[in-house]
Amino acid sequence: MLQKHKLLTILMLALASTLLIFNACEKDEDDDPANDETINWGDGVTDYDGNNYTSVIIGAQEWMAENLKTTTYNNGTSIDLVTDNTAWENNTTGAYCWYDNYQAQYAETYGALYNWYAVETGNLCPEGWHVPTDAEWTALENYIASDGHSGAEGTALKATSGWNENGNGTDDYGFAALPGGLRYFHGPFYNIGYYGPWWSATESITSYAWNRGLNYNYSTVYRSIYDKAYGFSVRCLRD
Repeated sequence: MLQKHKLLTILMLALASTLLIFNACEKDEDDDPANDETINWGDGVTDYDGNNYTSVIIGAQEWMAENLKTTTYNNGTSIDLVTDNTAWENNTTGAYCWYDNYQAQYAETYGALYNWYAVETGNLCPEGWHVPTDAEWTALENYIASDGHSGAEGTALKATSGWNENGNGTDDYGFAALPGGLRYFHGPFYNIGYYGPWWSATESITSYAWNRGLNYNYSTVYRSIYDKAYGFSVRCLRD
C-alpha cells in the first residue's frame, strides 16, 4: 500500500512538472509579437547585407516593421559611413551613420541614420521595396485614421515600450515605431528616446525633402520638410 502511495506521488509530481513546462512554453509563445493574431504580418524581407526584417500589412501596404540598417545599396555598392561632423554636413552623394557613431549600442534596436542623398539613389531599400513617398506615408495615416485612430495615428504606430517619459504607444498594427533620434545637418546627434523621424522619397524644394516624425509626448504624426543633410531613419515599403 505504501509503495502504491509513493508511486502515485511520483506520477503526480511528474504531471505537475510537465504542466509547468508546457505553460512556460505557452507563455513564451504568447509574449512573442509575431504570434499576435490581431496583427497582419507580411512575409518580411532580407537586405543586401543579409539583415532580416519582419513586415506588416497595414491597409493595402506592406511595411517593414523595423528600421533599415543596411550599409550597402541593393546594387552592391557600399554606402559611405561618415562619422566626422564636417564631412557629414558636406556630403551630397549618400551617407549613413549610427547614432552617436556607436554601432554596438544602437544599430540592432534603431537601425542606421541616412541622409536624403542616400534615399535619392533609389537603391537604398532591398530589391522589390522602396522608400515610401510623401503620398504613401499619407495613405498610411489616412488608413489608420479611418480604422478608428483619428487624431491618435502616432500612438497606434508607436511601440509599446522604448519611449521616454510615458511616451509609449499601443502598436496596434505591429509597426513598432521607436524613437531612434536624428543627426543634425551639421553633424551632432539628438533626441534618441524622445523622437523618431523617417524620410520619405519626396523632395520638397532644392535642399529639402519631406519626412514623417513621432514625438514622445504627441499622439499625432508630424509631416514636415528638413534639409537633405539630416540623418533620419528609413522604413521600406513593398513595391
